[in-house]
Amino acid sequence: MITEQKVIEALGDLKEPFLHKTLGELNAITEIKIKEEKNHVSVKVLVAKTGTAEQLQLQTEVVNRIKSAGADSVGIRFSELPEEVLSQYRQAAPEEDKGLLSPNSKTKFIAIASGKGGVGKSTVSVNLAVSLARQGKKVGLIDADIYGFSVPDMMGITKRPVVRGERIIPVERFDVKVISMGFFVEDNAPIIWRGPMLGKMLNSFFNEVEWGDLDYLLLDLPPGTGDVALDVHTMLPSCKEIIVTTPHPTAAFVAARAGAMALRTEHEIVGVIENMAFFESKVTGEKEYVFGRGGGEKLADELRTEVLGQLPLQQPDWNDDDFAPSIYDADHRLGKIYTDIAKKVIETV
Repeated sequence: MITEQKVIEALGDLKEPFLHKTLGELNAITEIKIKEEKNHVSVKVLVAKTGTAEQLQLQTEVVNRIKSAGADSVGIRFSELPEEVLSQYRQAAPEEDKGLLSPNSKTKFIAIASGKGGVGKSTVSVNLAVSLARQGKKVGLIDADIYGFSVPDMMGITKRPVVRGERIIPVERFDVKVISMGFFVEDNAPIIWRGPMLGKMLNSFFNEVEWGDLDYLLLDLPPGTGDVALDVHTMLPSCKEIIVTTPHPTAAFVAARAGAMALRTEHEIVGVIENMAFFESKVTGEKEYVFGRGGGEKLADELRTEVLGQLPLQQPDWNDDDFAPSIYDADHRLGKIYTDIAKKVIETV
């Protein structure tokens, strides 16, 4: 049976990611609680900075070690170390390398936004990223929908990022470099964070991931105009945006809010993508406009931009040996539409 002492022993030699001292040296393991009937361990861990990619990496290691020590499930809370501890160990930090956010960066940022959920924004994000890579571009993708992350599952990613030194190496799939909150969460657990924590996490994705030389970095934003979308608009003044909607008038009406937010923050809207535009019967060839018609064109007119493409309802061809449930092959009907959209994006951006 797991005990408090076993927890301390399991975690004691783990290094705190910023001060590079062990958790034992820093007395950073606090509030250990054990529920024997459920074999569940709750622990509070103190670190120099919360809400970072390093914290998520440490979280994974803490969970793995406590489970190896005998627990069935683990709950973790993070808090910051006392100032006297920080001042004792912290050294002058080198000037921050802004990387992708540097004024000298040549990477073009493209945010994929929508007014509401359920319109296929993430499906568009992953397929546009893959289609740009098929055009020979160096592409990264941030799953910035931190509460509703889905990109790893959509792309059939089973690996997790690794840490090299103090940098996180993104996972590469279909020649796209990917980072997602989903890589750092155990067993699809819910994220219970407030706005400032989300901003720190997003900043970590920009600054602490080893992206290399990218032509395009796509961001799959959460639906609506909440904290993460606001942070993106603040952090990336030169970001372009693509708005995803369905033909339904309500979806287009709500999507206009996301577009209006982009315009107010001087982000250029590249265009509108209308998803689920129609369903075409394989038997008769007849088109059924199951979600109505005209939403994409109306939205594009309102935002003074163009419709980049209209995507019908049709699922990808699945391959059990290389499973990626939302990625369309290049020669698939929708894959060809995404190729056309990618070419328009390259010409415009």
